[in-house]
Amino acid sequence: MRDDVKGFVASFLAEIEAGNAAIFAGAGLSAPAGFVDWANLVRPLAEELHLDVDKESDLVAVAQFHVNANHQNRHALHTAIVNAFSANNPPTANHRLLARLPITTYWTTNYDKLIETALKDAGKIVDVKWAVPQLANTQPRRDAIVYKMHGDVDRPDEAVATRDDYERYASDRGAFINALAGDLVSKSFLFVGFSFTDPNLEQVLARVRITFKTNQRRHYAIFRNRTRRTDESEAEFEYGKIRQELVLEDLKRFNIRPLLVDEYSEITDILAEIERQYRSRTIFVSSSASDFAPWGEPVVTSFMRTLGSALISAKLRVATGMGLGVGNALFTGALEAIYADRHGHIEDRMLMRPFPQYIADEAKRTEVWEAYRQDIISSAGIALFLFGNKKVGDDTVVADGMIREFEIARQHGVTCIPIGATGYAAAELADRSIGDGADGDAALLDALKELREPRENLNELIDPILKLAAAARKIRDLYTCLTH
Repeated sequence: MRDDVKGFVASFLAEIEAGNAAIFAGAGLSAPAGFVDWANLVRPLAEELHLDVDKESDLVAVAQFHVNANHQNRHALHTAIVNAFSANNPPTANHRLLARLPITTYWTTNYDKLIETALKDAGKIVDVKWAVPQLANTQPRRDAIVYKMHGDVDRPDEAVATRDDYERYASDRGAFINALAGDLVSKSFLFVGFSFTDPNLEQVLARVRITFKTNQRRHYAIFRNRTRRTDESEAEFEYGKIRQELVLEDLKRFNIRPLLVDEYSEITDILAEIERQYRSRTIFVSSSASDFAPWGEPVVTSFMRTLGSALISAKLRVATGMGLGVGNALFTGALEAIYADRHGHIEDRMLMRPFPQYIADEAKRTEVWEAYRQDIISSAGIALFLFGNKKVGDDTVVADGMIREFEIARQHGVTCIPIGATGYAAAELADRSIGDGADGDAALLDALKELREPRENLNELIDPILKLAAAARKIRDLYTCLTH
């Protein structure tokens, strides 16, 4: 991964973890979902005016010309917006990646509903603002706010589309300008799919720059490197490259750091790496025990308590389903470390989800437990598997729930660390991982082999576990397309 990409990922991830990140989405984010850009939106209007939209640089003016030619009647423009953006197209991978991150503020000039749909699909309560009166209302227990500063496809009559609309924006929708200015001051934005030709945003950026001068918050924008278009001459291509360089340099006046990619697919890779690193701060601990041999229950519970404390001290967020026999010991150690540290909120350091036991209907219980497992495991980047046995009658058997949690973790791309030395399900999972070559990770394979060896002293496992967790949190050099 290129150094500039590594730097961006680290910096923006820090803003996400601090709760200071925001997204600004332009038309380029929605284009892969099948929605048109502005040029194709106004293309049929331009054709009515005998204009070639490919020769026009001011597309807002084209929309205005069409309204003027129809005696200020906007029906055709409204119809074009509805036809272009009302389709129930699913969000793209990039929308879903952004929606899964703990980002609470989204701004867009798009009319479509892709952002709010992705957020709802991620299980979040979304507060959508596309009209000024909505700014004064608050959706109860909202997880994210989506500001649609140019309106929504459901109300094309209120969409910002023509030069008249832009000229009246400060008087008609000035509250959006104030809200955006406030967010630009207090949050670090990532601009995705945005061309920086919108006069409203330029006005807000200028206001912030003049007010804060050399004390502006840093923002980021992802651009695709200028490529040669079909039927474009060498001279035209060189001109385009020079202009892009000048635009990117100009953005530095607003403390916006550009990040260049060669292909749009690289944006997905970058966002996926941000999500992976964010999730890797959370370690899911899958454990259960009814039989504590050969160590005995006091030794096993003492080990789990020490492990819980060590994971918190290593700055990991612990997620657990409070496994039978050992879950409370893990929870106790983690809680003690949180209180000793006296930094942050308990819910920021630990995710505790005890499994509901009193569901009489077996099919319903299985369904609820599956959803529960999917939810908690998908929040983690690392999964630790310990012990894994239960009583069935008088027999001690492998805990099938732990096997299922391992399978779910793999489905979600979680780094799995089964500690075979603790026996039962953990041993089976360690043997499976070793047999699979630890998915091509030689260091993990060697560590799992070493952790498969029997231990008299369980506490000898803690340091290797912490080292494996630390290694899993490092930036993966997965994206060869970003190394050139």
